[in-house]
Amino acid sequence: MLRSSLRQVSAALKEGRVTPTELCQRCLALIKSTKFLNAYITVTEETALKQAEESEKRRKRGQPLGILDGIPIAVKDNFNTAGIETTCASNMLKGYISPYNATVVQKLLDQGAVLLGKTNLDEFAMGSGSTDGVFGPVRNPWSYSKQYKEKSVPKSHSEDEEYNWVITGGSSGGSAAAVSSFTCFAALGSDTGGSTRNPAAHCGVVGLKPTYGLISRHGLIPLVNSMDVPGILTRCVDDAAVLLGSLAGHDPKDSTTIQDDFKPFELPDLPDVSKLSIGIPKEYHAPGLSSEILSLWSKAADLFKNAGAKVVEVSLPHTRYSIVCYHVLCTAEVASNMARFDGLEYGHRSDVKDSTESMYAATRREGFNDVVRGRILSGNYFLLKQNYEKYFVKAQKVRRLIANDFGKVFGSGVDILLTPTTLSDAVPYTEFIQEDNRTRSAQDDILTQAANMAGLPAINVPTALSERGLPVGLQFIGRSFQEKQLLTVAKWFEKQVQFPVIQLEEAERHDNGVFQHQKSASFS
Repeated sequence: MLRSSLRQVSAALKEGRVTPTELCQRCLALIKSTKFLNAYITVTEETALKQAEESEKRRKRGQPLGILDGIPIAVKDNFNTAGIETTCASNMLKGYISPYNATVVQKLLDQGAVLLGKTNLDEFAMGSGSTDGVFGPVRNPWSYSKQYKEKSVPKSHSEDEEYNWVITGGSSGGSAAAVSSFTCFAALGSDTGGSTRNPAAHCGVVGLKPTYGLISRHGLIPLVNSMDVPGILTRCVDDAAVLLGSLAGHDPKDSTTIQDDFKPFELPDLPDVSKLSIGIPKEYHAPGLSSEILSLWSKAADLFKNAGAKVVEVSLPHTRYSIVCYHVLCTAEVASNMARFDGLEYGHRSDVKDSTESMYAATRREGFNDVVRGRILSGNYFLLKQNYEKYFVKAQKVRRLIANDFGKVFGSGVDILLTPTTLSDAVPYTEFIQEDNRTRSAQDDILTQAANMAGLPAINVPTALSERGLPVGLQFIGRSFQEKQLLTVAKWFEKQVQFPVIQLEEAERHDNGVFQHQKSASFS
């Protein structure tokens, strides 16, 4: 049951094969037995069981609130939740309890979803490994899968347990790990430069970054206002479409959301891609791209070609400047956003009382880690009067050129772009921490952040297992507000590749279902 899709479990609830309370209890038990993954910062057991009980009453009356009623979900700990601590994995917000729910959280609760808890992340979502939060790193569930254990040869059992585990990617690593390890059926992440798609690729789940403005950012603690988007993590593309339908649409509390009503859609059971044009951007053959991923990318293009789609090489010439441009704009907005954490209104306050200035400085020194402080310093440097035109304004102009590149390609008749999501499969934690956060983020965001700068929808689809037995995903980028077409193509691709289910001993102990270990010949 825990390994079912959201739609399947919703049908089981409807038919009475399982009750919302039983489902919630199973998920909570699995969260406890997979505590070593460190996917959750806060587990809201009491609240979740109460919500499940309410859902059960509604179902008994024959008045469920919809497909999400009674479905256990998790939320990244940078979304405000009324009455539940919101920390952003930082000392700065330890103990902070928001008086209101983020719009996306409220929409899920209004439709009867059961909130299991808040998931782990890099501090203030700044990172690509989910290793830099104050609550410690998140471990990738695939590190403990039969598939990975069979391929990795540790020197000893203790070394296997302590040093052989791999990262989840980030910054929404907790949410990706939660979905991947079957502790919830869907989770919310945030995506500023790839923070939903990157961990989705490393954890073998679907990660959707919708068009900027399609889903409300109200209540998402901001990192980069002009790029932040709530992200959706699920186990299959159909489930991502269900969640998108529940969350999208205008929000009077967020002036950047679309004005039009959003009509939820169902994806066709037998999608047809024969009339589509698939673009392969040559600039995404980036330095450091593993030969394994390059080969999968090529095989994926052949799948589309064999299905009758037109596959064309395209150029996005300003892609090579995008990561530098992203760094300037990201740190500038971070510097502005982090100014609110001053120890005066909410969050941590230092005991230093010499003066307001010294209290303010000490609060920020104690509350923020080195990564956050470093980005604030960089951003303030770029925003200095003498540097503003040279860096910030120039980066804004380059951002416009990057968006124009996508516009030209889509204007030429291309429907969807197919690219890698990450340069390689997940690396061991001990290897990941050899390099600093900024270097790692620059490497890991290189294939994902351009979609954020152009405001386009993009999705990671789990594609195959690497030679090490770890997930590899590919990314599809669509036209603005054409999520239906993007998800239809993603669903077709998902059906072709038949990504294998993670074989996790902890999940097997808590579930009665049978694993389906399938993989198509073309991606074996």
